[in-house]
Amino acid sequence: MAGGGNDEVKLLGMWASPFVLRIKLALSLKGVAYEYVEEDLKSKSELLLRSNPVLQKVPVLIHDGKPVSESSVILQYIDEAFAGVGPSLLPEEPHGRAVARFWAAYIDGTLVKASSEASMGKTEEEKAEGAKQVAAAVETLEGALRDCSNGKPFFGGDTAGYVDVMLGGLLPWVHTSDKMKGVKTFDPATTPLLAAWADSFGSLGAVEAVMPDVSKLIEFAMAMHARAAAAAAGATN
Repeated sequence: MAGGGNDEVKLLGMWASPFVLRIKLALSLKGVAYEYVEEDLKSKSELLLRSNPVLQKVPVLIHDGKPVSESSVILQYIDEAFAGVGPSLLPEEPHGRAVARFWAAYIDGTLVKASSEASMGKTEEEKAEGAKQVAAAVETLEGALRDCSNGKPFFGGDTAGYVDVMLGGLLPWVHTSDKMKGVKTFDPATTPLLAAWADSFGSLGAVEAVMPDVSKLIEFAMAMHARAAAAAAGATN
């Protein structure tokens, strides 16, 4: 991948992970060159286990031999370590940075959690409650986009920033879920700003370059659900 910066950068990831995608998006938007290493999460590499011994998860960014874990932390690290390369992800002034970090935490703490319950809940009631919470979170983010963007295309204003990348990493899975369930999470009728944002973000060249194929994600999701159903049936028997 072409880009600026001469330091050695390596990303340990898994192709379908929205959290790994966040890092790919940030590096692509900033134009930072890196080596990507695909991990088999059923047989984790020694490099991954050594680089993230506490959580043993992807993504892990390794910069000059030093590992950084957790997607939100890695994004902030990238912005600071490559401050002279490409556009900044976080605003310059302290309040703007605090607001961006708040909404990033909201995305992971509320939207991601609710989405997981909506798709992987143990009962239909849990899934329904998760879907209800997703709808509420999306409505809240519609208001956040209105307040943060000041009428511009992105949470970061004229250019995609930290919150855009945090939410943008989830977009392929949002599209996957929508196609599988026959719904539209970012509906122009109910959340017009988010719908327009998704189109604008997805059409950026740096974003298109790293986005996974939704059809492949659908296949991956169907296989994952099939394995979960088989495991549940086996436990019942």
